[in-house]
Amino acid sequence: MTFWDHLDELRHVLLRCLVVTALFAILAFVFKDEVFVVIFAPKSPDFLPQIFGSTPDIRLINTELTRQFLVHVTTSFYVGILVAAPYILYQLYRFISPALYQNERRYSTPLVISAYLMFMSGVLFSYFILFPITFRFLGNYQVDSAVENLISLQSYIDTLLFLSLAMGIVFEIPILAWLLGRLGILHRQQMQQYRRHALVIILIIAAIITPTSDAVTLAIVSLPMYLLYEVSILLVPKAKA
Repeated sequence: MTFWDHLDELRHVLLRCLVVTALFAILAFVFKDEVFVVIFAPKSPDFLPQIFGSTPDIRLINTELTRQFLVHVTTSFYVGILVAAPYILYQLYRFISPALYQNERRYSTPLVISAYLMFMSGVLFSYFILFPITFRFLGNYQVDSAVENLISLQSYIDTLLFLSLAMGIVFEIPILAWLLGRLGILHRQQMQQYRRHALVIILIIAAIITPTSDAVTLAIVSLPMYLLYEVSILLVPKAKA
């Protein structure tokens, strides 16, 4: 195939991915009630055990005329991408697989599947643990009893999406470490040698990711990150003597 043939094939791949994403986004838009039941579930008082503290009964507010419709559209788009992600990865893999050597093709399929599963694990971790705890802390927090918390719809959605995306990326640490190890850039002795440095970096990243400043939330974010680092050490090959 010529360069233009490859470019034309890539155009078809991107078009198919766009169509499938749009179809899932339309479905998410139509089934609005079901989608937003899932999205608003973390703010429910019964979503987490009471050991994590009480959840305030906060009603989300909207202060802009078009904001609810725009949130509906953008949320549907994100849901469409999330649901269509396996198909998108499959189409992209089909496009690049002919250019891979046999040994590269053998590793590429598990790599793509593992990357997707780890990303989804990070999203689920944020949805079920990190975001509800963050919402409880910020929803209860007051500088003075005279100041009432009124959480906007946009603020709720933005925080949920940001934490989900951030944790999805963070959970790719073992995949990235394995890939760098296969390329010979990283080896096990390096990761073991710089374990303390990595812990400091993890705490800094966790402090940046979390919108709260309490030690509990910081520990909830940093602990999985450190465990992922330890898992990465086992996945990276040793340096050749």
